[in-house]
Amino acid sequence: MSRGTIYTESTMDFQKVRKIQFGLLDPKEIQAMSVVQVENEKIYDNGIPTDGGINDLRMGTMEKAMRCSTCQGDSKECPGHFGHIELAQPVFHIGFIDLVKKILKCVCFNCNKLLITDKHDKYSALKRVKDPKLKLNKVYKVCKDIKVCGKADRKSETYTEGSGQKQPRLRKTGLKIKAEFPIDEDDPSTNDNKRDLSASECLKILGRISPDDCKFLGFDMVLARPEWLIISRLPVAPPPVRPSVCMGSNIRQEDDLTHQYQQILKANNQLRKHLSTANHIINENYQLLQFYCATLIDNEQAGQMVSRHKSGGKAIKAIRARLKGKEGRLRGNLMGKRVDFSARTVITCDPTLDLDQLGVPRSIAENITIPEVVTPQNIDEMRKLVINGPNKWPGAKYIKGEGGKMIDLSYAKTTETFIDYGYVIERHLKNDDFVLFNRQPSLHKMSIMGHRVKVLPYSTFRLNLSVTAPYNADFDGS
Repeated sequence: MSRGTIYTESTMDFQKVRKIQFGLLDPKEIQAMSVVQVENEKIYDNGIPTDGGINDLRMGTMEKAMRCSTCQGDSKECPGHFGHIELAQPVFHIGFIDLVKKILKCVCFNCNKLLITDKHDKYSALKRVKDPKLKLNKVYKVCKDIKVCGKADRKSETYTEGSGQKQPRLRKTGLKIKAEFPIDEDDPSTNDNKRDLSASECLKILGRISPDDCKFLGFDMVLARPEWLIISRLPVAPPPVRPSVCMGSNIRQEDDLTHQYQQILKANNQLRKHLSTANHIINENYQLLQFYCATLIDNEQAGQMVSRHKSGGKAIKAIRARLKGKEGRLRGNLMGKRVDFSARTVITCDPTLDLDQLGVPRSIAENITIPEVVTPQNIDEMRKLVINGPNKWPGAKYIKGEGGKMIDLSYAKTTETFIDYGYVIERHLKNDDFVLFNRQPSLHKMSIMGHRVKVLPYSTFRLNLSVTAPYNADFDGS
């Protein structure tokens, strides 16, 4: 059976993408898509990735000499497979901790029902709100002022269904949610009324919220349940997402994400080992695990300590930093990619050019190539271009011969190179070739127009002044 490669055409049917739906990962879904539970702190054993380690071969590999143990693909064929780490105790997700606090303010700390009931004068209006995000904010604005579970509103003295318990005041400080419970004068034990809420406690409360109440808060029960906002099972990205750099025969420079997963694994194993010891030891190990999980996702939070490499003190580049901003994965790699057969430089004016001409720097003309098939009509001209080679304009850079064999003229003796009919010559850009010229932002169709090339010295594109209007171009250097 023949294997496909990254260049093999897909046999899947083409379908129109109607929408993209984002949601939260269910811990069960994380386990179902995972190919290995990562628990071994050691990454390599004699140069081979260890079983159950961060770079386990079941998750894929970037090594040319190795194959993925899951799909049997090599480094080019295998896209990688997720693993997971079972956390000894749940931790807060740094991106959702504010949302968790909001939800906790909307439900009773004791019976886990919504603090707002159908007896409340704003209940009907809130039920009619369709936008989920808007709905949660509106419910939160009403519920944050309800101090007792079961009261119809602040002025009411009668209780409806509910526990009748007073609710704690909640506030977020760093990676913690602090609760201040009401003091009961008859119960001396309530005098010490301030404590941190653990992620485990919050997980239990969120897990007990009924499906109807979740829907009222704006949650979709299939895509995002409230308890999924807390991390109990951490997905581990495959090695192709975080490739290591080989610095020598035995020295490897691991990616920042691999380093961070390693720290999480160590802290998690330490916490699991000390679960039966004193509370202060458990708390110390738990805070370390919480810190590493948070800085894996976002290492640039204001007021939050930055996770750094032990050697050199360089800050870890977290997942959020790889996605956001101009240089991130979305804007930098998906929306704006560097492509072949294109060039970019500053524009200047040249009134001697025709309206349809574009002055192109010789350095660019020598780099951008146009494939031209050798025919009886142009074979002499193509031969001259091949003799000129890649460093003399007008010349050629490559020859595509029989069977698709590529000849790089940088290394071949151009005077002895044979060409025949049907060969393809990758030649330099020359005068009167047609190119597409674009100036961003592309606001209308005249932002991209065709021009005739005129190869000129110096380093800027030259335009006739009368062509600047449709491009909204100027020459002020900005």
